[in-house]
Amino acid sequence: MLVNLTNHSFNQWDETQQKTAISFFGEVVDIPFPSVPPQADPFEIDRMTDEYLNKIQTVAQNNEVVVHIMGEMTFCYALISKLQKENIKCVASTTERKVRYLPTGEKAIEFNFVQFREYKNIFKDIQ
Repeated sequence: MLVNLTNHSFNQWDETQQKTAISFFGEVVDIPFPSVPPQADPFEIDRMTDEYLNKIQTVAQNNEVVVHIMGEMTFCYALISKLQKENIKCVASTTERKVRYLPTGEKAIEFNFVQFREYKNIFKDIQ
C-alpha cells in the first residue's frame, strides 16, 4: 500500500504516475498534507509529526506500507526520520520540469513524472 501524504491527491496525478504507483505499491490511500505554520517551533513540528505518524500507523495496520511524502521540508524531514525508525519506507516522486516562455513574458511550467525515489542516507551506504 502507498500512503500519499502530499498536497496532490492520487486522482490528480497523471496516468503514468497512477499506473506506476499501483504496479509498485498496490492500493493508494490519500492523507492530505497538513498546513505547517511558518511560525511553528520545533516542539510544534514534533507534535504535528507525532500526529501524522499515528495516522499513518492506523492506515497501515495489517498492511505493508510505503509513504509518498512531499511538502514543507522541516516537517517532512522530522516525519521521515520517525517513519524510518519504525521501518516504514518513504519515497518522493521525481519529475522532469519543462519551462516554456509565453509571448506575454509569463512562464508555463509542466512537470512530468519520472519515478519514485526512496528517501535514504546514501552516504551511510557508501561508507
